[in-house]
Order: sequence, then C-alpha cells, then structure tokens
Amino acid sequence: MKKIIVLLSVIPAIGSLSVINRVEPYIFGLPFIIFWSTAWLILTSICLYISSVICDKKEENK
Repeated sequence: MKKIIVLLSVIPAIGSLSVINRVEPYIFGLPFIIFWSTAWLILTSICLYISSVICDKKEENK
C-alpha cells in the first residue's frame, strides 16, 4: 500500500513537468509551472504522511 501511495504522488509531479512547461497562465501570482511544482510538493508530503500513519497503525496491530 505504501509503495502505491508513493508512486501515485511522485509520478505526476515529475512526469508532467515537460507537458506543463509554460509561463501562462498565472495562478495566485505564480507562473503555472512554479504553482504546479509547489502544489505537488505539498500533495506529496500529505500522501507520504498518510502512508506513514497507515503503516504505523498496521505495525501496532501485529
């Protein structure tokens, strides 16, 4: 489960940078690529935290 969550959070963040490499449009005053990178940094951290909590609960139940 942990590997799936890690892959789901990393693949879109890295794999799509070549597709979205453009300056326009601006979102919250940032060029789109910077907003995209920042959003995925935050989403990846959240996914990894959730994965850690799930794995810790499974280890406690053993």
